[in-house]
Amino acid sequence: MIREDVSRNFGYLVTDVARLMRTVYDRRVRELGLTRSQWWVMNHLFRNPGATQSELAAILEIERATLGRLLDRLEAKGWVKREDDARDRRAWRVRLTPAAEPVMKKLRRHAAELRSDALAGLSKAEHERFVDALLAIKANLSRMQRNGSQ
Repeated sequence: MIREDVSRNFGYLVTDVARLMRTVYDRRVRELGLTRSQWWVMNHLFRNPGATQSELAAILEIERATLGRLLDRLEAKGWVKREDDARDRRAWRVRLTPAAEPVMKKLRRHAAELRSDALAGLSKAEHERFVDALLAIKANLSRMQRNGSQ
């Protein structure tokens, strides 16, 4: 069996950093009464207003039925609404409601604070190089995905 020092493996590090960020974020937003799945949906709706349920399920990489149950809960809180799609009678467009705005402001504030705390000790230049490197890696992987690379 091949042993590898995972402390320097960037794939492991990216996954572990993302896990830690989600865990810390969960703790910081607990007061809002949202589960991780719910804040994840709301953040994606913030970035993709009016997405169809199918599009949102694909973005989140979850089953449509699972998303439907999450949307039911968020709709019951008054934070999301589903609208008929003018071009496709079978589709629903999903949007955040005005009532979700205070919650989204708190979610975004907590996210900005977490990013700032996570980058503590890095200079502005180091921060920019780090983000540039992540964007380059993302572009490489997106290209591989589009091309069907193994």
